Amino acid sequence: MAKTRYLTSPPNITTMPPGVPYIIGNEAAERFSYYGMNGILTIFMSKYLTDRMGHLAVMPAHEAEAWYHTFVTTLYFLPIAGAVLADALFGKFWVVFWISIVYCAGHATLALMGTPVAHSIEPRLLLALGLFQIALGAGGIKPCVSTNVGDQFGESNKHLLTRVFNWFYFSINAGSAISTLLIPWLLAPYKADPHGAIAKLPPSIVAFLESPRLHSADIAFGLPGIFMALATIIFWMGRKKFVHIPPVGMRNYAREIFNKRTGKILLNVLMPVPFVAMFWALWQQNFSSWIVQAESMDRHLFGIEWLSSQIQTVNPLFILIMLPLFSYWVYPFVEKFVTLTPLRKMGAGLLVTAASFFIVAMIQRRIDAGAHPHIMWQIWAFVVLTVGETLVSPTHLEFSYTQGPVKMKSLVMCTYLFAISLGNLFTAGVNFFIQNPDGSVKLQGADYFMFFVWVMLGTAVLFAIVTPFYKGRTYLQDQNEVVGEAEPQVGFAVQPEA
Repeated sequence: MAKTRYLTSPPNITTMPPGVPYIIGNEAAERFSYYGMNGILTIFMSKYLTDRMGHLAVMPAHEAEAWYHTFVTTLYFLPIAGAVLADALFGKFWVVFWISIVYCAGHATLALMGTPVAHSIEPRLLLALGLFQIALGAGGIKPCVSTNVGDQFGESNKHLLTRVFNWFYFSINAGSAISTLLIPWLLAPYKADPHGAIAKLPPSIVAFLESPRLHSADIAFGLPGIFMALATIIFWMGRKKFVHIPPVGMRNYAREIFNKRTGKILLNVLMPVPFVAMFWALWQQNFSSWIVQAESMDRHLFGIEWLSSQIQTVNPLFILIMLPLFSYWVYPFVEKFVTLTPLRKMGAGLLVTAASFFIVAMIQRRIDAGAHPHIMWQIWAFVVLTVGETLVSPTHLEFSYTQGPVKMKSLVMCTYLFAISLGNLFTAGVNFFIQNPDGSVKLQGADYFMFFVWVMLGTAVLFAIVTPFYKGRTYLQDQNEVVGEAEPQVGFAVQPEA
């Protein structure tokens, strides 16, 4: 492979770095692929999974939820491997590029469940293999893609860092909003409704929309694979625009990790992780327990009976509204009265998230009593959940990047991702634990959701007690405009936490 000369430190500019549009485009397409697959996973395992003979072989709801959260736990634990490969051996760009190909293969494997291959290979085996490949792919690139955003910035344009992380998060939700609306419909069409919007379309269009071939596992899992391939191409196209921070070598990397100073920094960065993990233990359930709840609700809205797995589309839509709202209006207004540190934002987000689950618990109480509540009640819960997400997730993402030493940005970013893994491990453990041998569960109905409300309230109280003791520092890349293949002398800029 011919050597190409790349920038190896951020150029001394005050404007947005030239590689950012490629990173944002890559992230939007990759998130379409991931959330499209992710959004139908629980419902597929509990309603559409078959055996090799084509007969339904579905999982009970709590078992499907438990395995879903086990998959997410694995995915968000694996970034540590991608971080080491990127920072120590190959650099972020090449790790993202090659592991993205594994990611594409995972989607292709899942798509095989809707083809004749599933008659010769057990669909559950294809499901497990495909999810493992996706966990390797999505997990491997995660610490590299997000830190690659920060690597494009230096001292002269650091004032744009918060804005670009919000745009980065915006691209995540733009991709997921479209896919969570479209992909569930490709798995199962809208139900025929003589009074609904679909039925009022011309008969030829209705016939096309309800065509069985259009709605199948190979299409539903295959389209996300196409978008993952598109994400890989976009990333490759931006290779000459990116700042490529060279790997430091395994020996230097090990020396950097295993010293007293680094250990102290890592302990500092790990401080919020157990608390933010509980946020993810609740938030991730909008892809599992909230979908199961929506199955028992009246989902007629705007003349359409929406699929239960499509309701989660409102979360990324609300994020697209709330990110600029909070960045440009809410935060500046609150700053007039209180200094908004990242830890204060996260603490407020934990309390708000508990409130969202309280709403869902009240909905479930009505369902348990035999009612059929309208889906708007769950949408209100999504509004509150999204406020919590706006306060916690992009704040912790930026916090994890800025608090990490330059040579270990990808590894330190894993603390953000490890919080997601730890939260899903907790939720998976709860769902496995509550299952009884006779098929019943220990935490039923509203009690299940209220359990998580109390866990989150306890977490918020402990977080408020611990955070005053945190002392952090901010690390950004040097801005010596170095071009070439040789390893630069990369230092760091240090600023006290605001």
